[in-house]
Formats: sequence, structure tokens, C-alpha cells
Amino acid sequence: MALDYIDANPLPKQAMKAELLDAETERSLAYAWRDERDVQALHRLINAYMRLAISMAAKFKRYGAPMNDLIQEAGLGLMKAADKFDPDRGVRFSTYAVWWIKASIQDYVMRNWSMVRTGSTSSQKSLFFNMRRVQAQLEREANVAGERLDKHQLHQKIASEIGVPLRDVQMMDGRLAGADFSLNAVQSSEAEGREWIDALQDDSAQAAEVVEGSHDRRQLRKWLVEAMQDLTERERLIVVARKLKDTPRTLEDLGRELQLSKERVRQLEAGAFLKMRKALERRSREVQKLLS
Repeated sequence: MALDYIDANPLPKQAMKAELLDAETERSLAYAWRDERDVQALHRLINAYMRLAISMAAKFKRYGAPMNDLIQEAGLGLMKAADKFDPDRGVRFSTYAVWWIKASIQDYVMRNWSMVRTGSTSSQKSLFFNMRRVQAQLEREANVAGERLDKHQLHQKIASEIGVPLRDVQMMDGRLAGADFSLNAVQSSEAEGREWIDALQDDSAQAAEVVEGSHDRRQLRKWLVEAMQDLTERERLIVVARKLKDTPRTLEDLGRELQLSKERVRQLEAGAFLKMRKALERRSREVQKLLS
């Protein structure tokens, strides 16, 4: 039971005692982190909603993953949500964070369900977490109606119910029903038979791909440098300080150096990006071809 785990571990117990944030406090903390990179504001925001992350993690215990790992993944999702949250959109942080927490936990469960990657697309995730429930529901309904569904009919109904391609249902059914086998197992009963690992495709980049990728990166870098030539010296300083440094500078810090308000620095930054975008749009076909 999740409650038993909470009673026996300090982190969940501490999270349950964390403060409850009202909308205004939450918004001010989000602004402090987004604009000032205020670490204390980030910690306060995350700590306040760690109980939400733990509660969501507990719902995935049935997949056999350790609760500690589930909580850790939920916490990572919470931190991603805090980093990407935009308080200007007018939604509560908890509403936004739920999706990041759930996605982080689901990715962890699917990575650890099997040594073979189970899937990463939205339809595969929906199948992994809903297929058995939907299948049981359809089988109950068929029994009540006196019908008998073969595997193909059942797969078709599952695909229709969840809204995914039939081939994805068939693939996921095989994945969920099968067990992991050693890649060093021999493919045939012959003593000199080939091992399964010998049949795996080499996914490492080939020489031609490495050269092409290097060329494309150099070309993109050249275009970005040319786009920055259209900027004023002040705009270039802001773009470099905000986007091209390992540790981005805050709007307030740049404002003090340039003797400008924080809002004015933000306006200059937005204007600089608009100029660069227009410069790149003049090469739109070349850029699209390079990124395709």
C-alpha cells in the first residue's frame, strides 16, 4: 500500500507536510524562477507540489517498479514542469505539472518493463497502460452478450476503442505476453548455430552520415552568425548572454549592466530574435531542406 510506504519513509512524510500555495504565491515563485533563476523559489515551488508527484507515483506501483524509483521519476517530471512552466498563460502550476509527472513515470515504467524498448509513441504508450483494461472490459461485454471473440476480432475492437492502428495492438499484445530472452541464445539447435545478437542491426552512425551531419552543423552555424550581423551591438550582447552561455544571465543582471529596466531588456531580446528569424526566413527553403 502507498500509505504504508509513506509512513515508513521520511521524504513522503516531509512532502505531505509541505505548504499549500495560493495562486498568487505560486505565480510569484514561477516568475522568480523563470526571470531571475531564483533557486530558492524553485525549491519552494517543487517542495509544495512533491505530494502531488508522490501521489501519482503510487498509482503506478502495480507495474512492479520500486516505489523509490517511481518517486524519483515523478520528481524529475515535476522539475521539468517547473523549468518549462509559463505563468503568463494563466493556468495553475499543478494542472500543468500533472502531464510532465505522468509522462516521466510512464517513460520510466516502459523503459524498465522489458530489456527491449516497449515503445515511445503516444499510441504505444496509450496501449501499454490501457490495453489489458480495455481487453478485459470487451471480453466481459462479449460474455454478457453471449459472443465469443477470436484474437483478431478482439484486437480490432481494442484498436477501435483506444483509437490506435491495428498493427500497434498486435505488436503490443506480443510484447506484453512475451518474456525477455538472452541475445546470446542460439537461433537453432545446431552446435554452430548463430546467436540472436549477431542478427541485430548496427545503429551506429555511418561515415557518410557523420560527414553530412558535420557539414549541416557548420552551415547552420554560419547562417546563425550571419543572422546576428543584422543585430545592434546591444542586441548581440543580450542574445549571447541569454542564449549562448553555459550559465545564462538574468534580465535584471543585464539591465544593471546596460542601465535599462528588466522589461526593456526583455523587449530588446524579443526584437533581436524577430530580426534573426526574418533573416533565416529569407533562406527558408535551404533551412527546411537542411533540417528535414
